[in-house]
Amino acid sequence: MKKRKLFVVGMVIFSVILTSFSFYFYQVFYGANFLQEEQPQVILIDRDDTFDSLRNKLYERGIVDEIISFSFVSKALGYQDNLKPGVYLLEPDMTNLEVVRRLRAGDQVPVDITFNNVRFKEDLVEKITIDTGIDHTAFLNLLNDNEYLETLGFNKETIMAMFIPNTYEVYWTITPEALFARMKKEFDNFWNSERKAKAEALGMSPIEVSTLAAIVQDEMSIQTESPKIAGLYLNRIKKRMLLQADPTVKFALGDFSIQRVLTADTRIDSPYNTYKYRGLPPGPINLPTIASLDAVLNYEKHDYIYMCAKEDFSGYHRFAKTLSEHNRNARLFQKALNERKIYR
Repeated sequence: MKKRKLFVVGMVIFSVILTSFSFYFYQVFYGANFLQEEQPQVILIDRDDTFDSLRNKLYERGIVDEIISFSFVSKALGYQDNLKPGVYLLEPDMTNLEVVRRLRAGDQVPVDITFNNVRFKEDLVEKITIDTGIDHTAFLNLLNDNEYLETLGFNKETIMAMFIPNTYEVYWTITPEALFARMKKEFDNFWNSERKAKAEALGMSPIEVSTLAAIVQDEMSIQTESPKIAGLYLNRIKKRMLLQADPTVKFALGDFSIQRVLTADTRIDSPYNTYKYRGLPPGPINLPTIASLDAVLNYEKHDYIYMCAKEDFSGYHRFAKTLSEHNRNARLFQKALNERKIYR
């Protein structure tokens, strides 16, 4: 009888212990342990992160409530030695099991890359690599690799035309080559049959339209003037006149802070100097926006071949059909520059 009582007591104790352990392990795997009563957050796992550095990120940001249980589940599921870089969304009241499975599967969320107001390749590289894991040098090298760029239909002078300014969703782990392929796809989508037909009507390729649109964009301060400016440059091209676009000189000099282009500046020997060389420069001097590209494709028809910024610095231009009229406009603007002591 005594032995039976001991057995019963032992079974009760065992059951209690088993129940306790079962409840504990259930809580470890299935109990809410992340962002309790908080908003969803994203976590970046960098390529050089270790499991310890990941744990520190989660704990220091207050994303995980109990770090030991997370470590236990990670080890149980073989995640500690299998980190996958990327950006991950963690939601309120997620369990250790849910989080580890998401991270172990590499179930990332995309990030946005936005590039506009870009003049030089280095500017583009900065805007793209800041929100992705792409190596800065690797991306810049591809922008200058003619052998690679030729496979996409571009070269190091024209490649900027491939990047249509916009906001795009990509994964943080995207490779430079994959991003180039994505941008080529976006370029092809942008240049649909309608836009290609308009370019052909101008006797221009999409790259040439982009090159001209970049000049128009730099000349323009008021968006509504863009089609008129585009029409002016197209008139000069038809007449085989030098474009004489100040922004191309600034690009050749590598200095867009210049407010007043001097005669000496226009003598610089550069293929981008449209005061010296007829026709379009070798490639875009910036990334023209969709609005600027469409301004060229839908240019305003007129007879103007000269323009000069208005002397009131409103951003508008005075347009002229003759050189004498243009010279009068230029003198007004030069006088205004002198009055403001703008000599460079």
